[in-house]
Amino acid sequence: MIKSISPKDAKKLIEQNSSLKLIDVREPWEYNRAKLENSQLIPLKEFPNHLDKFEPKDSFLIYCHHGTRSFYACAYMMQQGFKEVYNLEGGIDAWSKDIDSTIPKY
Repeated sequence: MIKSISPKDAKKLIEQNSSLKLIDVREPWEYNRAKLENSQLIPLKEFPNHLDKFEPKDSFLIYCHHGTRSFYACAYMMQQGFKEVYNLEGGIDAWSKDIDSTIPKY
């Protein structure tokens, strides 16, 4: 089961877990336009080629524009044995609306 998390709960998780890995699965042009601080870009189409860089015991917050691509990335990670994987509900669009309005909407 995919763990979806609201922007408000994601913000708390980021504040409480300094080792949480923030992964953006959008395209580079989207990442350059709007991103979460300290996030790493891994476009969804390249995602399977990068999982060997992570430990299954680590915690991850995965996001995209509205939450669909990140949902697929989370499902894939869980199939590969990762346990602490969270999908940001509504993606960066919801984050901009609910948490940080300085992040541009597009």
